[in-house]
Amino acid sequence: MMLQETPPFWWRARSWPTRLLAPAAMIYGRVARRNLERGERADIDVPVLCVGNFTVGGGGKTPTAMALGRAAKAAGLRPGFVSRGHGRSGRGAVAVDPEHHSAGEVGDEPLLLATVAPTAVAVDRKQAAALLKREHGVNFIIMDDGFQSSRLWIDYALIVIDARRGLGNGAVIPAGPVRAPVIDQIRLADALLVVGQGDGGDAVIRRTARANKPVFEAALEPRDGDRFGGMRVLAFAGIADPTKFYASLAALGAGIVETRDFPDHHVFSKGDMDELSAAAWRSGLQLVTTRKDAVRLATGTATQQLFFKECEVLDVDLRFEPDSLGARIVRDTQLAFRRRKFR
Repeated sequence: MMLQETPPFWWRARSWPTRLLAPAAMIYGRVARRNLERGERADIDVPVLCVGNFTVGGGGKTPTAMALGRAAKAAGLRPGFVSRGHGRSGRGAVAVDPEHHSAGEVGDEPLLLATVAPTAVAVDRKQAAALLKREHGVNFIIMDDGFQSSRLWIDYALIVIDARRGLGNGAVIPAGPVRAPVIDQIRLADALLVVGQGDGGDAVIRRTARANKPVFEAALEPRDGDRFGGMRVLAFAGIADPTKFYASLAALGAGIVETRDFPDHHVFSKGDMDELSAAAWRSGLQLVTTRKDAVRLATGTATQQLFFKECEVLDVDLRFEPDSLGARIVRDTQLAFRRRKFR
């Protein structure tokens, strides 16, 4: 399940909407637990590393997957990314071509992944994995999301959590943002990756440690961020957690005069773009957005592409702490695959 805009009460202390939806959440949790435990898990005969998270949206999955793709390439492997492609128009398996596909055709995150390694999208991830093997000869699959879907056999499941945002109210969908009962997710995960600083994830970090699962750390670092110092900006974003983007800009010394929040994977309308342009011009501000928003604009309609030329983009890269952690996770995935095949 992927909501385009998560309810605000999901990210606050539990209140009456959470209690009202508790019966539905109990049913959803039972179904999610059954999928985790009894999913078909197709074997595609190459190591599969899944980058997932406990909750709907956010957390830093895609930057983590990209960093692991680079680590796999550095190890001499031929990695490929598998994604569902949220927001895309089709359902079948498609090999992503950044030069010709738009975000509407394959999704925004797959276009970002494809800048690192071959990427395929499909509702059924095993079809996407088979396409990568057939057309690109990949020998290492990285799934961006898909931990709860159980369509592929996962050799290593790395669950990513934002240190500041954590699990929100900690309740299962629809009472909260959690995709399946946390204890079941921890039991089937191999490790937890905590991204950034904050205490929002402390409870799940403790539960993971008590389950004897390793807890790793990473940080999102701006790329070429010095140019934003002293810049007066109107920052806008259609991502799961825009506040993280705004905080990064502010830390670089940008003067954030105005902000505009849009739903995750938002398709910007002419009205949206006209309003943003007018507001920036009226106050003498520079429009700044995220790379995920930028890829939707840059591959969209002629009007969206023209609007994109008005914008600056803040790029971020995920850095493992220590730097060697990415290589370790790749090796552990290969080792788990060999154990599974020869046991």
